[in-house]
Parts: sequence; structure tokens; C-alpha cells
Amino acid sequence: MILAGIRFEPDSPLYIQLYDYMKEQIVLGAWEVSTRLPSVRQCADTLGISTTPVEMAYQQLVAEGFVEARNRSGYHVLPLPEDYARLGTRTWNYSSADTPALKSFVPNPLRPQREYTYDFHLSRNDFSRFPHIQWRRVTAEVMQQSPDVLFYGDPQGELGLRKEICTYLEHFRGVRTNPDHIVVAADQMTLLVFLAMLLQDRYSVIGLENPGYPLIAAAFRRMGYQLERIPLEPDGMDVSRLLASEATLVAVTPSHQYPQGMVMSVSKRLQLLEWAQQQQGYIIEDDYDGEFRYHGRPIPSLQGWMESSRVIYMGGFSQIMAPALSLHYMVLPPELMEAFRALQYELLFEQSASRIHQCAMELFMKRGYLEQHIRKMRKIYRRKHDILVEAIKQHFAGWGEVIGQNAGFHIVLRVHMEHTEAELLQLARMAGIHVASSAYTWHGTRHQERREFIIGFAGMDEERIEEGIVQLSQVWGRLRVHS
Repeated sequence: MILAGIRFEPDSPLYIQLYDYMKEQIVLGAWEVSTRLPSVRQCADTLGISTTPVEMAYQQLVAEGFVEARNRSGYHVLPLPEDYARLGTRTWNYSSADTPALKSFVPNPLRPQREYTYDFHLSRNDFSRFPHIQWRRVTAEVMQQSPDVLFYGDPQGELGLRKEICTYLEHFRGVRTNPDHIVVAADQMTLLVFLAMLLQDRYSVIGLENPGYPLIAAAFRRMGYQLERIPLEPDGMDVSRLLASEATLVAVTPSHQYPQGMVMSVSKRLQLLEWAQQQQGYIIEDDYDGEFRYHGRPIPSLQGWMESSRVIYMGGFSQIMAPALSLHYMVLPPELMEAFRALQYELLFEQSASRIHQCAMELFMKRGYLEQHIRKMRKIYRRKHDILVEAIKQHFAGWGEVIGQNAGFHIVLRVHMEHTEAELLQLARMAGIHVASSAYTWHGTRHQERREFIIGFAGMDEERIEEGIVQLSQVWGRLRVHS
């Protein structure tokens, strides 16, 4: 809680300036709900003023409902009324010397800065359906095993888990592999960095979907690779543009393109596989939500289409289970395993994923809990998906359209309006609605006329999905009426 940076002006009462500053922090979400304010004396000491203006400012905040005084617990921030933000706040002038690092700060579109009444977060799961009983059971069993479970594990990942992943991928995604070719890590970034290191002696240019998942681009760019931005067509990446480029690596999301949601056609899949064989290159297949298809036949992985394919398959349990488990994996072609083991020997890296979580997941999968959970969640997410799509079709009829439906955990809403995305996002935030622009998924400059927003549905309560879409259509619809 920043207080020392306040610069008081001589021509205004101290308590009013302090009140204005604190109110703005609450309205902007810088001070979260339930945050405890410093005591009156602490605040006065920090600012070098008497306690009287501090107490007057606090009392004004209490009177207006921004904070409450709790018995023996001090002052705490209250939830902000949804409509209040529409009234606006004064802009506080900070000294740039006080907070130099904040001048270039850009909020992460995936991390809301405050709580929202309607939070269409694009990667939040329905944690209310997490299998707590089964997970506690397998975790307790793991902890009762040998104390060695608390020591370093296999840098490649626990063998038992890799065996279960191998069986799971064969049954659910059609992946052809064996446990020796699976590498486990805590996050996808770690795996991508390992992969970039493995390939950098022979490869220097990678093709990327545009728009596409920015983490892959960032990881390879940081490792010194040149990026070739390949546009999309209705059935996936424009393979002809890839063939004309200098890329000998390519990253794709063929089963459910991120973020546009299309499925790569059979002809393009075959073209990519043939291209990789001819170039002696590799395809990085990101299959982050391939298990969740709601209408139509399941889309098998690209990796399993051809014997000895030059495909590096990437997956994980963050979307299926929960991000907090921090379990991701990649499937390497056999010819890369020697290079991976040499890299491990050179770097002497240890396993980044919790050994306890790995062993618990092994038991969870071995006993069929994961398959049960996926089947249950697929039904739940299908209902949410259908509610969202129907709500958008009804309430945005004539000026909005759904892109990329029938799979995954989000859709893209394209609206036909003259107002900028920044204006639309601001209005949504003021109304207590969180949606994300798809702008961050574009490499370079995208088409400016697009107004596209990623609408997640997995973490929303079913009964609030249509409510949120109705509110969003009304907030944005007022602009259309007055334009």
C-alpha cells in the first residue's frame, strides 16, 4: 500500500487530499477488497502529518461506504458498488521519480486487476467441480510412502507418471510414444526453453500462427530465433506462406487454434507433415485443450497421424485439472532424446514440477479418476458453451458474431462498431464485466478494423453467463444508439 509517494498541495486541506487519494486507489482496484488500511497513527507517521486529517479522511471514506471500521481490526476496504466507477475519479499526479518502474507497466490481459461481477476469464476452470476427495486421497497416500518422495526426483519426470501420460495420450489424443520420450516440467515456458536449446544448433527460424499463442513466440525470440508470422485461413495456417518462408520449425494449434478456434483441415495437416519430412524440420503441436470438444467428432492429435512423424507434442493438466498443480509435459521424437539427456547433463537441472504432485497424479490417473473427471467436465463445459453461444447470438444479433465455437474454454466475440477496443474494454470494466481483447495474440500489427474479444466461459456459473452477456450488450449497445 503506497502512501509515502503522496505530494500534498498547499492550497487544499490535507484531509481532502488524503481522502481523494485513498478513494482513487479503491476505485481503480489498487487496494483490493478487504485490504486493511494502516492505523490512523501509522498513516500519520508515514506521511509526517498529525492524526487529525487522517482520522477525518478515514471517517469520510466510512461515511461514503468505501471502507468499514471493524472492531479491534481497523479499517478495511469494502466492495465497490458496480455503478460507482461510471462517475469517474480525479487523476492523481505522482512524481515520476517515485515510481520509475511503473511508467512502462502494461497490465496483463490474462490477470484481472480486481474482482468482477461477470468474469469471463479465458483460462479459468470451474474449480467448484474439482475432485477434492479423490485428490486428497491420492496425495495422502503419496505422503505416507517413503520419505524419498521429498527428495529430488527424475529430472525428466517421474517414470510412473510418464507411463500414465503415455497411456492417456494414446487413448484420448491418439499420440504415439513411449514413456522414455516424455518430459515433464512445472510450466510450459520451461519446456519451451528446453526445446529452444535443443534445436538451436540446427534451426534458427520458426513459423508462428498469426494470431497465436504469444508464449511460444516470446520463448523462441528470447532464445535468439527469427520469427516468421504466418497468417490464418478459415481452415488453419496458410501453409503456402510457410512453404515460401525460411522457417524450418513451425508451432501450430491444429485441433483448436488459439485464439480463433478453427480446426486445421486434413489437407493442411498432411502438407505440414510432408513439409517437416522434406525440410528435416519439426512441428510443435500445442494441444492445450484438445480433450474438450463439445459438438462433432473428436479431433485426434497431429502427432499420431504418421508413423515416426517429426512432431513435438505439448500438453498439460492446467486446463483439465487446475493451474496450481503445475504439471506440463512434452513428447519428443526419439532422435531428440539423446540431445535432451546431454542438455540435462550439461545444465544439471532438477525437476521443476513437484514430485508429490507428480506421484499423486500418477495414482489419480491409474485409478481412472482423471477419465471420470474429464467426462464430467466435458458435459458441464458443453452446457456453458452452448448457453454463451446462444446468448451472444440473441443479444448481439446484427452487430456481433461468434468465432471459434464447439471446443475449448473460450470463444471470440467480434463486434461491428466504430469505437476502439480500449473504449469498449473500459466500458465493460466500469460495468463490472471482464473480457479480454484478442490484440495480445497478434504478432506485429493486426487489422485495425477488428474488434475481437476473448470470452471465457469455463469458470462462470451457468446462471450468470447470459446475465453477463445481456449486460455487455446493453453497455456497448448504448454506444451504437448514440453514434
